[in-house]
Amino acid sequence: MPWFALERFDPSFFDTAPHLHRFPIDLPVAPHSVWEGLAGPTPLSWCRGLAAGRYTSPVPHGVGTTREVTAGRILRLHEEFVHWDEGRRHAFCATRATLPLYRRFGEDYRLEPLPGGGTRLTWTFAYEPSPLLRRPAALTGAPGAAFLRTLVADTKRHFGAA
Repeated sequence: MPWFALERFDPSFFDTAPHLHRFPIDLPVAPHSVWEGLAGPTPLSWCRGLAAGRYTSPVPHGVGTTREVTAGRILRLHEEFVHWDEGRRHAFCATRATLPLYRRFGEDYRLEPLPGGGTRLTWTFAYEPSPLLRRPAALTGAPGAAFLRTLVADTKRHFGAA
């Protein structure tokens, strides 16, 4: 299977990307429980559209940690973390993919305790489509906007959010 290189970026891309999908999700569980699901040994295991999420770097994890995940059974991504604030935030940029969908792609996960208990997870997907998909993305939000919403729905269901 061929691999396509993506451009690396720093955390500022999560504010400046051509396409940003930001999902604030209020969850009725403590931040440490959400963090364990996001950063533990089987990250995002509850998401039906993701498989084989595994770290390819030894613990302890931090900036520079690498991970591999399969999305939608057809897209494999190698990821490198560009931000890691234990228990509160981590963010990655994809460095390689098995489909040439993106020029740059990454995700940012931020956790904040809610007054009275629970956690606000703000999950941001940031990307710049490949030149081939630039126009369709501008018109439709593709590639993958509907897929991103299923990840959010799976997360709400997993943590018991309404």
